[in-house]
Amino acid sequence: MADITASMVKDLREKSGAGMMDCKKALNETGGDMDAAMDWLRTKGLAAAQKKSSRTAAEGLVGVATSGTKGAAVEVNSETDFVAKNDQFQSFVREVTQIALATGDDIEAIKGEAIPSGTTVSEVLTNNIATIGENQSLRRAKRLEVVNGAVVSYVHNAASPGLGKIGVLVALESEASDDVLQGLGKQLAMHIAAAFPKALNEEDLDEAEIERERAIATEKASESGKPADIIAKMVEGSIAKYRKEHALVSQLFVMDGKTKISDVIAKAGKDAGANIVLKDYVRFQLGEGIEKEESDFAAEVAAASGVPQGS
Repeated sequence: MADITASMVKDLREKSGAGMMDCKKALNETGGDMDAAMDWLRTKGLAAAQKKSSRTAAEGLVGVATSGTKGAAVEVNSETDFVAKNDQFQSFVREVTQIALATGDDIEAIKGEAIPSGTTVSEVLTNNIATIGENQSLRRAKRLEVVNGAVVSYVHNAASPGLGKIGVLVALESEASDDVLQGLGKQLAMHIAAAFPKALNEEDLDEAEIERERAIATEKASESGKPADIIAKMVEGSIAKYRKEHALVSQLFVMDGKTKISDVIAKAGKDAGANIVLKDYVRFQLGEGIEKEESDFAAEVAAASGVPQGS
């Protein structure tokens, strides 16, 4: 049997929203595999939907910048949130974002580019680590561009202009006026920040993730005791719902809760007298997919003594 630690239980609890004892049981049932334990909880109806996506583990900043038909987003990580408030660190993130806007989103290429001081991004990063006293890394970057139209940016709860923990870019291809595109783009970007779509269209969703959802839906439906043909329909219904809820264009607009994003865009184009196409988007949330090691002495002691910490 795998050694299930209190910190593993705590991490799964934060990701799933399930009770501590349920998390411990899930980990025991799956040999300590965190992803499998999450699926086990979801199968049993014990995990809160999307809970794991709302928790970020790494610190630092996401930077966004736009210029007409171009836009760029970058993520630079640090060890603590304190560093994210440092002027030196914020200036570095802004400079890197501008470089990505001008040259593209290849990380190694960005590191070799010179910033206004004349030294390369890589050299400045090394110097910042030495002077600030914390490990830092340029984790990812993405640039969007359209032929005609605009790329619009949005930062949720900005720590400083263009910098925050969630940064969004929306690329709109259109002959509509810039005022129209900026207004629509901002609304779409705010929706993306809140709704966390996984892909632009349903066909762009990760098929491996779809199959994982199918396996979970099949197991849940099988527990109903219904005939096989009914179970199959239940599963397909669950997958269809998953696709609609996670593809941006088929999501319901968060501002009214009833209009599909594709219809929001179509109406904006009709009102403007010009076709508007949502070409692409970027949503960077600080620390997505990074696990942060934490020690919780009280939880460790409680686990060792068999005393539950909350429910």
